[in-house]
Amino acid sequence: MCGKFTSMASWAEVVAFSQPLIARTGEGSNDRRVVFRPMSDLPVIVFDRETQSRKIVWMRWGFPHPKNPKIPQPIHARAESIAETKAFRGAFLDGQRGIVIMCTFNECREVTPSKTEQWTIDPGDSKPRGFAFVWRRFEPEGWPAPLLACVMVTVPANRLIRDAIMQDVDDPRMPATLEDADWSTWLGEIPVTPDEAKTVLRTMEGVNWTIAPEPKPPKPDRPKRS
Repeated sequence: MCGKFTSMASWAEVVAFSQPLIARTGEGSNDRRVVFRPMSDLPVIVFDRETQSRKIVWMRWGFPHPKNPKIPQPIHARAESIAETKAFRGAFLDGQRGIVIMCTFNECREVTPSKTEQWTIDPGDSKPRGFAFVWRRFEPEGWPAPLLACVMVTVPANRLIRDAIMQDVDDPRMPATLEDADWSTWLGEIPVTPDEAKTVLRTMEGVNWTIAPEPKPPKPDRPKRS
């Protein structure tokens, strides 16, 4: 299951992605890659019905746990049951759907019951791709301000991921990565029924992505003894 992904810093304020998706800000050799994990604030593209335009809204990744809002639980929503599951039904049916841009994402592989490995999936072409999210506004008791929080929508893993790292997993999952032409449908820019919106949540097959173990961070240099 994806618990980490990366994006480019320059994409965080870009809402005017078109077909084909091309970043319109300063992406280049000086652009930096940013890492998002549960509890991170994500730049979520949403459709503003009042202005009839897209905008960026920063939201926490992870709905608040009922007993402790500081805990992000859940962080994923299954596409197959998103319209029926209590935690996500309202957001999905009300059109509280968003998109977060990624360039790579991680999947976790269980090596032993007590050990896991992080694997990085990289499309390798530096193009922005949209993950499907749903979001809600929460008002936790005792908090000074409302909390905007989002969860990633997941679909069954594609063959590439299953064969590479999830052969023994009963229900392997991956992020719902939207086709370029499906952004308007998911965001609600064009009038669609919930069933029509759900049809864009498909497993992306036939891709030529690379999968490799996530490199271990370098160990800090130890000071030399004088």
